[in-house]
Amino acid sequence: MGEAQLTTGFAVAWPWLIALLPLPWVLRYVLPEARQRDMQALKVPWFGVVAGERRSWLRRPALAALAALVWLLLIAAAVRPQWVGEIDTLPVTGRDLLLAVDISGSMDTQDMVLENRVVNRLVAVKQVAGEFIQRRRGDRVGLILFGSRAYLQTPLTFDTETTATLLGEAEIGLAGRETAIGDAIGLAVKRLREDSASDRVLILLTDGANTSGEVQPLQAAEFAAREGLTIYTVGVGADEMMVRDFFGSRVVNPSADLDEETLQTIAERTGGRYFRARDAAGLAEIYRLLDELEPVESDVESIRPVDELFYWPLGLAYLLAGIAAAAVLRPMRLEGAAA
Repeated sequence: MGEAQLTTGFAVAWPWLIALLPLPWVLRYVLPEARQRDMQALKVPWFGVVAGERRSWLRRPALAALAALVWLLLIAAAVRPQWVGEIDTLPVTGRDLLLAVDISGSMDTQDMVLENRVVNRLVAVKQVAGEFIQRRRGDRVGLILFGSRAYLQTPLTFDTETTATLLGEAEIGLAGRETAIGDAIGLAVKRLREDSASDRVLILLTDGANTSGEVQPLQAAEFAAREGLTIYTVGVGADEMMVRDFFGSRVVNPSADLDEETLQTIAERTGGRYFRARDAAGLAEIYRLLDELEPVESDVESIRPVDELFYWPLGLAYLLAGIAAAAVLRPMRLEGAAA
């Protein structure tokens, strides 16, 4: 905004541009008219239309009024009309919090119960972690998704609702079927290294062991510890699961590949904690504990949302200019075709 607005309602950011309103009329009387002899060598087969002898489907006064209206709309867009909303308060913590969520193929294992129905691990994580993200109002929250490789899905932002939405849109296998825990930690360190936040936290959730990537998890943990990044690790997956095969039903451990020892070591070396989530209820309890370990602070910052409205008069100006152009050019085409 050019000028800070203190009241709620309609406002303009650049009111001084209204001074340009009489510019076309000033130029009309200030600039000299073109001399006729300069145009004597120009042959125009549709000169009658230009000279006004053949009228378009809009009369000349109507075209002049339309041109004036277009100019008024362009000035209205140039002054940047805005709608200034009510003041909102945002708690500020000075904390940067990244969530690294495993979306490898094993997250498709259906050993979680959510709202009385059996779902895969990723569905349970989306539900519980999404609610956790939306509670972090005041933190800058980002999202890392990893499988065979890690990538930043959402950069650090105060917009927790959008971060939760993008987590909900994550799909299994989008980043590959394997698990690159070390790369996920390395990416978090890279993204947080230049930040000035007093607290930098990574919550890493996985259901397996490191099977891919260029950086080993413990090596990445050492980097994180040197950069002052606290890592909370969460191992997700049930201990028992009934499966059917050719010989009937049998009980298996779907979390046999979970490398709890490495996850515990990562948390210890960075000053965090390791949690084990065997079901959706346990996962929700873990995120409640994380809220207690990393509480949202009470400091607040006031913000005032501003919606830009310039595109309405600008769009209408383009529409009317197109109508005026069509009114002039159509008789020209007809004259050219007749010639």
